[in-house]
Amino acid sequence: MKMKRNAVLWITTLSLFVTYAQTKKGYWDTMRTTTETFDLRAGEKKVIKTNPLPEGTTELVYRITLLDDNQKMSSSLVAVLKAIPDPTGIAQGAAGAVFLASTISGKDKATFSIFTNENDANTYLTSDQSANACYVQNTPVNKEARLLAAGQLCVAEPRTNLWFGFKSDNWLMQQKVVFEVVPWIDNEASRGWTESARKELSNWAKKREVYAFLVQKEDFQVTFVKQVMAKTTYFNYKKLDAAERNQLGILCEKEALHRTGELEKRSEQIASTAFTLFNKGKTEEGIGKLQAEIHSGTKDAVLYATLIQCYLQSRQITKAATCLKETPQNAMEDLRMKLAEAHVYLFTDNESEAKALYKKYASQNFPNGKPWKEQVLIDLNAFERSGLPTNQFAKIKRLLE
Repeated sequence: MKMKRNAVLWITTLSLFVTYAQTKKGYWDTMRTTTETFDLRAGEKKVIKTNPLPEGTTELVYRITLLDDNQKMSSSLVAVLKAIPDPTGIAQGAAGAVFLASTISGKDKATFSIFTNENDANTYLTSDQSANACYVQNTPVNKEARLLAAGQLCVAEPRTNLWFGFKSDNWLMQQKVVFEVVPWIDNEASRGWTESARKELSNWAKKREVYAFLVQKEDFQVTFVKQVMAKTTYFNYKKLDAAERNQLGILCEKEALHRTGELEKRSEQIASTAFTLFNKGKTEEGIGKLQAEIHSGTKDAVLYATLIQCYLQSRQITKAATCLKETPQNAMEDLRMKLAEAHVYLFTDNESEAKALYKKYASQNFPNGKPWKEQVLIDLNAFERSGLPTNQFAKIKRLLE
């Protein structure tokens, strides 16, 4: 009966390991492990430096076993980890740790400490000080297996190496120590996107011009970061020049806004920036910004409406009329395009059509809440300052009263 219960417990434990294995994306890097077997004399201290930890190491498992004479390990740590393909399984209480440590060990014991830099490890050798260690085992042990998980001090930041300092607890006899370390590589982190690198991208997202226009700022920020991380490694990202980084930013910004449902906000931001440039006397720069965005494939009404407004205020009537004809049909249903259409008619000898549109939408408001009548008067004043013919302005104003 007891054997049956043990069998059930073992099967349950293994099934838990398999379940947890599906919750993380990564792998045990069995090719870049640290395996050292060394002698430790009575009372001696020794520091062992791990092999370089691969980029993307977010967790690692170490196993330390002290052997008496003529004893052998039952299996390597790598072989044991094949049964636990995900580190979360190891952290689920005593079962995982016992499974990792279940190997032959002797009666000899030692204490040890783990350091994140060589200076602290050397201080340990000379003065027995372990105050700066990221982990200390002060109780003498003859075996220990442990997961150093993400967020713990030893792996809280990307580490190139760790230093394990051992001290023999024997008074007389020499002992043999078998030391093993296997790193867990997180697929995402292996691309260089550490916590600090992600914060760098988050700050980049907040500095995008469109950010101030957004309602779902946090969703955009998270999605933008994911888009950049999916497209390049951190190493390659840092190698991009200003123009290349700008293109990457535009691409990821558009995709993020598309996913958050606020893609038109980008067009509104571009139109606002371009019109501000135009009104400051930077006519070509403002118009060019709008033309470039339209030519890139963006077909939002606000871009066409703003470009027509710029053409009219700079007395490029023919270009305004051409832009109106080239506006996509679905954009023509936007109220901003209806106003642009009325303006073009006004200056292309189609006064009756212009008046019909001005009157038709007189009771409506634009997406920003501004009343149609108010915006018409603002535009007419701008046209008057630009030197456009004003012979119809008084009639239109009376029409809106």
